[in-house]
Amino acid sequence: MGEQPIFSTRAHVFQIDPATKRNWIPASKHALTVSYFYDATRNVYRIISVGGTKAIINSTITPNMTFTKTSQKFGQWADSRANTVYGLGFASEQHLSQFAEKFQEVKEAARLAREKSQDKTELTNPALNITSHQVLPSPIISSNGPGEDKLFRSQSADVEITTEKERLKKMLSEGSVSEVQWEAEFFSLQDNNNKLVAALHEANANVDQWKKQLAAYQEETESLRQRVAELESQGAHDSSSENNKEELNQTLEELELLIKAKDEEIQMLKSQKCSRWEAEGEREETLQKLQELEARNAELERRLHLAEQTLAETLAEREKIQNEVTKVAEIMDVKIFELSEIRQGLAKLVESN
Repeated sequence: MGEQPIFSTRAHVFQIDPATKRNWIPASKHALTVSYFYDATRNVYRIISVGGTKAIINSTITPNMTFTKTSQKFGQWADSRANTVYGLGFASEQHLSQFAEKFQEVKEAARLAREKSQDKTELTNPALNITSHQVLPSPIISSNGPGEDKLFRSQSADVEITTEKERLKKMLSEGSVSEVQWEAEFFSLQDNNNKLVAALHEANANVDQWKKQLAAYQEETESLRQRVAELESQGAHDSSSENNKEELNQTLEELELLIKAKDEEIQMLKSQKCSRWEAEGEREETLQKLQELEARNAELERRLHLAEQTLAETLAEREKIQNEVTKVAEIMDVKIFELSEIRQGLAKLVESN
């Protein structure tokens, strides 16, 4: 029928350093499956853990083994056959308790299996049983009999097992302090790793959000640039209006000079003394010229009034446009400062990652 798994769990596997007998050596980078197996043919229990194609743990459980809990999530046991100490780091205290309880059950089953096997051996070989009871008071004396020879070897094996147990207990006591410190450091590093992973996910989410904000700011900046270009074109139009204003002012000055010259001419005509008819004719001509000048003066005044209105409207519109340009420039300064802060934040984030 072969071996069958009877219990499985996951844990980080360690082995004692054979050189120092104090420090733990991790058997793998990740948690492995650790299982109890039962061989019904040989009536043997084993703990087995495989990493890739290599058997990390292959420990046959015997009645004299002991599983020791050294912390809330860590336990260990010594295997004299493999001449090593195995350590397991579990994800929770509950997993450690389950494994320890199963270890005790399997250990008891191995003890019962050994006793049953010994009973069968004694029943099938009564001569050995009788001889062993006869020689028991004198274990040191040996003879050529087969029963005494087997008893002496059994007692020597018990002495070797006791010596091995003492050596392993001493090794465990020496390595317990280093193991607890290493285990605390290991779980602390594991917690820090989880925090770093969570922080990395959060940073990635923030980077995506900042990218969206940056794209929105870039679109808004582009629209503001277009608005500034429109305002600049309107400013150019305003500059052409200023040129028209200058031309109107120059025309008004020329008209004023012309009126002044005509007034002088009228005064000169009035001062001249001619004959009555000549004076009357000159008067009619002068009055006609005066009327023409007055009409022209009224037309010039009307044009001046229109020019002043146009100038006032142009100045008001220019002031309004200047205010808008100032507001847009302030908004652009704020957006540029925000973009600078976002770029600095992205640079710090990239450096921290």
